[in-house]
Amino acid sequence: MKERLINALIMQVRFAVRVPDNILVSTINRAGAAIEAIYVVIFLVFASKPSVRARTAALLAAVPSAFAAVAVISLALLDGQPHKLLCGFAATAFSICMYASPLSIVRLVIKTKSVEYMPFLLSLFVFLCGTSWFVYGLLGHDPFISVPNGCGSVLGAMQLLLYAIYK
Repeated sequence: MKERLINALIMQVRFAVRVPDNILVSTINRAGAAIEAIYVVIFLVFASKPSVRARTAALLAAVPSAFAAVAVISLALLDGQPHKLLCGFAATAFSICMYASPLSIVRLVIKTKSVEYMPFLLSLFVFLCGTSWFVYGLLGHDPFISVPNGCGSVLGAMQLLLYAIYK
């Protein structure tokens, strides 16, 4: 969950601040950051074990730090191509982490030969979202959108394949 939040925030630095004509990506990332923040708060409130809450809160503390580092370096020290590269590589790394995070359950699915802990709709929408943004990135000739979302499409397809095998 923290990967999604930091990814949305970093994409805001790139698109909202430096690429004002790209309203679609900016709007999606603002909405994503807001939804993820709400999700994290709900998770922290209702997590059953205090140790899980503490670990999640500690990991969540790294999100503003990483975002601030990328934002400050990017906006204060870089311009043009270096800015695009820093934000692009940071967003790509966090996007791939975001798409790969549901795969943490794959070992359990294979071990138990059951998809009980892998929700079908999550797998389906990971695939659909990754595929649609991959195509958008290809059409816009933006590797920082197409590469991580292409990986997301492949990872989503892997989840759907596991679902088909172990259903």
